[in-house]
Amino acid sequence: MKDFALFIPVFLFSFVSLHAGPLPGYIIAFRDALYEQNLKAGEMDGLYRAAKTGASALDDGAAKFTLLSRCEYLMGRAFQYEERKDEAAARYEEGIHWAEKALDAGGGSEAWQMLAENISQSCAVRSTAYAMANGLKVEKYAKSALELNSRNAAALYMIASRWIYAPAPFGNYRRGIQMMQEIITGGDMQRDDEFNVYSAIGYAYVRQKKYAEARPWLLKSLEVYPDNKYARSLLENPDAEKR
Repeated sequence: MKDFALFIPVFLFSFVSLHAGPLPGYIIAFRDALYEQNLKAGEMDGLYRAAKTGASALDDGAAKFTLLSRCEYLMGRAFQYEERKDEAAARYEEGIHWAEKALDAGGGSEAWQMLAENISQSCAVRSTAYAMANGLKVEKYAKSALELNSRNAAALYMIASRWIYAPAPFGNYRRGIQMMQEIITGGDMQRDDEFNVYSAIGYAYVRQKKYAEARPWLLKSLEVYPDNKYARSLLENPDAEKR
């Protein structure tokens, strides 16, 4: 079971939600640009800088540091999408730093969430040794987030997604789908959470070659982010999907 616990849910386009509650407009704009996938990483620099400026202006230390961690996470994902792993790793490392500062300042569920998310993606772009040393922390910190807010959809997603995205024989699509469906009623989902859950369920059905069952979930995900290339590729050419 130890090897199973090392699985990190880091599927390239299965984006993890960035919040459990309302976010400032500058973060929402940055997040949505990432999901819509119409801009290259270099073209997102202005959104990144605007988000950092807005977050830095906050007086509340924990809130400020948590938002700064989100900014780094988002930019890391933009670099990761283009397989610019070193640049992504640098952003995630900074995101870990800000999440830790947020927790030191009394941050709550979202601070734990951001710590887990940045570590999770760091495991995807750094060495196997790094993943082995840090992988177990992802679920641990997601559970810490849930202890403070049991409806944190991003934390619920991180725990559920390992059953869908884990390599054989560690995955369990039926369990993963069930847990994802429970987030719909048991989590406080925002726009990105909806996309993540719907596309994950669709992916699980695609992996089982149950294309008829996958289609409505992928269509629901595209209602949220119509230009998302990952969900569209699963819908239009599922046989070409590779883990």
